[in-house]
Amino acid sequence: MQEYEDLKVMVSEIESDIGKAEGGNKAAGTRVRKQMQKIKQAAQLVRNKVLETRSSE
Repeated sequence: MQEYEDLKVMVSEIESDIGKAEGGNKAAGTRVRKQMQKIKQAAQLVRNKVLETRSSE
């Protein structure tokens, strides 16, 4: 499922900024929050795709 693969890529891309944000870097914290919103939307797409697959059976 391509949507899931996209979600995994998004999570791996944010990893370095999370470490920076924990260290107190405010700009990294902003980037993390923005990326987490995109991850939330991507997760919703995966959820909808699963429901769509289940209902088509």
